[in-house]
Amino acid sequence: MEYIIFIILAYLLGSIPTGLIIGKVGYQKDIREHGSGNLGATNTFRVLGIKAGIAVTVIDILKGTLAATLPVIFQATEVYPLLVGVVAVIGHMFPVFAKFKGGKAVATSAGVILGVNPLVFVIMIASFLVILYLTKYVSLSSMLTGIITIIVTAVQQDYPLLIVTALLTVVVIYRHKANIKRIIDKTEPKITWM
Repeated sequence: MEYIIFIILAYLLGSIPTGLIIGKVGYQKDIREHGSGNLGATNTFRVLGIKAGIAVTVIDILKGTLAATLPVIFQATEVYPLLVGVVAVIGHMFPVFAKFKGGKAVATSAGVILGVNPLVFVIMIASFLVILYLTKYVSLSSMLTGIITIIVTAVQQDYPLLIVTALLTVVVIYRHKANIKRIIDKTEPKITWM
C-alpha cells in the first residue's frame, strides 16, 4: 500500500509541467507552440531566455530529487528510493497535467541521481558542462553525460544505480533520436556563449 502511495505522489510530482507554468504565468507564452515544442529546459532556454531556462532546469531537477527522497523523508525504509524516483521521470515525460506530452527526462533523471548519490550528480554536472563547452550541443552533452554516468556508477560498483542509470540513459538517447539525426545532418542548433 505504501508503495502505491509513493508511486502516485512521485508521478504527480514528475507531472508538474514546469516549463508550461513558467511560460504561461511569467511570459504569457505556451512553449509548446514555439521552438521544438518540448516542455523541457532546453526549449525554455531557447524560447523564454536564460532566467526561465535556469528556473525550469532547477525545478525539474528538484522534482526528481524530492521524489527519490520521499521514502527517506517519511521513513518508509521498505520503499526503494530509486524506484520512486524513476516514476517521477515517467511523470515528467508523460505528464497527466499536460496531455501526457512532457520533457526528455534529462533534468529530472539527474535529480533522481542527486537524491541517491550526490557525488555522481556532481560528476554528471561537471561532465555536462565540459562537453557542452566543447561541442555547444545540449542534446549531445545530455546523451554523452548519461554514458559517462553509467561508467562512474560501474566504477563505484553501485549496481542498483548502474541499472537505473543505464535505463534512464537509454530513454534519454531514444527521446533525442530527432536530435541525433539533426547532429548528423549538421542542422542541430548550437548554443552561443556570451
